[in-house]
Amino acid sequence: MSKALSREQSRIEFARAKELMPGGVNSAARAFGAVGGDPVVFQEGDGAYLTDIDGNRYIDYIGSWGPMILGHQFAPVKDAVHAAVERGTSFGAPTVAENVLAELIIDAVPSVEMVRLVNSGTEATMSAIRLARGYTGRDIVIKFSGNYHGHVDSLLVAAGSAAATLAVPNSPGVTVGTSKDTLILQYNDVQGLEQAFEKYAGKIAAVILEPVCGNMGCVTPTADFLKSLRATTQDDGAVLIFDEVMCGFRVAFGGAQSLFGVTPDLTTMGKIVGGGLPLGAFGGKRAIMENVLPAGKVFQAGTLSGNPIATAAGIAMLTALRDTPPYEHLEKISRRLEVGLAEAATAAGVEHSINRVGSMMTLFFHPGPVTAWESASACDTQRFSKYFWGLIERGIYMPCSQFEALFVSNSHTEQDIDETIAAVKEVFAKW
Repeated sequence: MSKALSREQSRIEFARAKELMPGGVNSAARAFGAVGGDPVVFQEGDGAYLTDIDGNRYIDYIGSWGPMILGHQFAPVKDAVHAAVERGTSFGAPTVAENVLAELIIDAVPSVEMVRLVNSGTEATMSAIRLARGYTGRDIVIKFSGNYHGHVDSLLVAAGSAAATLAVPNSPGVTVGTSKDTLILQYNDVQGLEQAFEKYAGKIAAVILEPVCGNMGCVTPTADFLKSLRATTQDDGAVLIFDEVMCGFRVAFGGAQSLFGVTPDLTTMGKIVGGGLPLGAFGGKRAIMENVLPAGKVFQAGTLSGNPIATAAGIAMLTALRDTPPYEHLEKISRRLEVGLAEAATAAGVEHSINRVGSMMTLFFHPGPVTAWESASACDTQRFSKYFWGLIERGIYMPCSQFEALFVSNSHTEQDIDETIAAVKEVFAKW
């Protein structure tokens, strides 16, 4: 497993890509900016494995950043996509498939009474924020440090100078005016949340959060934090939005809200809900959703929303998850990986902490616990980079940032897990 892999063709193609696309990629997370070096260029996925253009095979723990919960080239999704293509790629008009997928989502997710299909998770969160503001007639939105909700202007912001102060832009192109109504708080900080509602009582349109974070690594909410979120928003008349783009259908069929027993007002979805194709959704209480155009006055539209190929993939994926639930196997195999990683790090004297919910997990190079961005950002990112590249050389493809969760798929076997743990032990032995 320790034989160095040749990635010459990947290097050639990435050099070419940098002349054609900003940074050589179409999404910044693919550029290996957090670990250095050139990204691997892939040509094929099959089950739990990826093959790059140099012919190297890797055990994959990204799964297209979550959607491939049943593995690459899952046959029912492939078959559904092929059949949909035969009927036409886009109509710009209603189809029965939109109804079928909407019914599957509504039946699965506790908070969703009505749903609107869109084209991405970013579009879903953008639309949910607009809807919450339109529904409440208020402006302020609360988000939490370390939670990522897509590249929505009003959410690409950094914290102000103190708790409960309005945010400032942290990306060129985002204006102060756009971000001025966004409030940044610390995840799992009950006191900070309650103080914000005291200071801005009657002015907060929504609170949005990842109920299982995947974008500062896997970080979970405390029971007290969830209880406070639901109580404070209800008492104040604000909308509680769960961003389940990553964790929806991943940690449980009904999402994190079904796992934790907390029902938000709106839920945003993506990734798994489209079977790996570009599809997102937002949904929630009927009284709120009926404010969306054309039933209401809050504008939202999309020429390719509800695309027949994407809806076919989504229907096949959700049907499989409902009828043949993979969650018992995912829990077993993910637990095996968690224990193996912890034992390997402990034996090597590597300071670490592991967070896991179902098949989402992060090995933090930090003694822990990791409960918010403040503790996550204290991780040893240089050590993570060495870990990442050591595993690449041994045919293990992990997320290319300390602050991205890994994903286990139903296609992973005990042998895959054991090979991964053996590779981790080899990497740590060289430190």
